[in-house]
Amino acid sequence: MSPARPSSAGFVTIAAIFLLVVLAALGAFAVTISSTQQVAAGQDVRGTRAYWAARAGIEWAVGSLTASPGACPTPPAPFTVDGFTLTVACTRATFDESGVTRAVYRLTASASAGGTAGSLSFVERSLSASVEF
Repeated sequence: MSPARPSSAGFVTIAAIFLLVVLAALGAFAVTISSTQQVAAGQDVRGTRAYWAARAGIEWAVGSLTASPGACPTPPAPFTVDGFTLTVACTRATFDESGVTRAVYRLTASASAGGTAGSLSFVERSLSASVEF
């Protein structure tokens, strides 16, 4: 007769449960990283759209100056481009160069959307340009 061997069925159950817990934790980690990447990519796209909206504001101001030079252009009251609120500011300075008066306009356009600063969906881009006539 051979001696009785101890049963190892309990060890296999514990090892299987441990392996399932580790795999579930890795899966949860992968889902968290994936959703974080999606939010970051979405914010990047919104930032690019805000940049182009601000650039549209600068181009509007330059076009307005070209059409009627002399005074800073006044933007329309609700100035929006593709869902972004635009703020366009203009300052004018004159300089005398050898008897010729030059006007330099400093233009600043800011595009924002998504509520207030600090909220998760908030995005804002600002551009500036100088134009001489």
